[in-house]
Amino acid sequence: MALLNEEVQAQIKTVFADLKHPVELVMYTQGAAGALECDYCTETRQLLEELTALSDKLNLRVNDLVADAELARGHNVDKIPAVVIMRGGAEPKDYGIRLYGIPSGYEFATLIEDIKMVSQGEVDLSEQTRKELARLTSPVHIQVYVTPTCPYCPRAVLLAHKLAMASEWVTADMVEATEFPHLANRYHVHGVPRTVIADVIHIEGAMPEAQVMQKLLGVLDEPNMTRLRGEFEASLN
Repeated sequence: MALLNEEVQAQIKTVFADLKHPVELVMYTQGAAGALECDYCTETRQLLEELTALSDKLNLRVNDLVADAELARGHNVDKIPAVVIMRGGAEPKDYGIRLYGIPSGYEFATLIEDIKMVSQGEVDLSEQTRKELARLTSPVHIQVYVTPTCPYCPRAVLLAHKLAMASEWVTADMVEATEFPHLANRYHVHGVPRTVIADVIHIEGAMPEAQVMQKLLGVLDEPNMTRLRGEFEASLN
């Protein structure tokens, strides 16, 4: 049974008509070759198969987390289901955009917007944000914890993904909290969206771009980061 009905397919085809560059969706699952897949892996794979069939600008590759462990390490993927959204074609580029968990509910819109954004190859960030991103000199990992029923979560995820596209130092993950409860517990996710920057900087709710950047630039304050890491490690004990 199809996950996307004919009406939704028609709407998506209209949206995808303006795609510019090819987009590669790389999914990581486990046990796809005739075995029982992980929770939500089957549904995620079917959703991506139906989606990529709607445009010749889209291509789907399905990898196994264990059998293709070297590829997974190259994409820094350590849990499933996972989706890497990158520019495809003759000049492939990985912007560091990741989706962990099935992109359903409100997060389906995030997937569509991510595809459009990567295909266009540009993001609508303020000049001030771009200047501040240029101050980064080391990797910054952003995780945005979401649930499919949260209407505010896509805004937080898309901003994180825009930052990843705009800076080679930033990688950004959407993480579906109910599919990864051990991570939700680790990062004290009691409400969504909850954004975690460099493991220790936390943002509650979908904050405006300028405020998120103010928090993100906290990674440049090494004494403060050392203090926050100590507090975070103490909270795990």
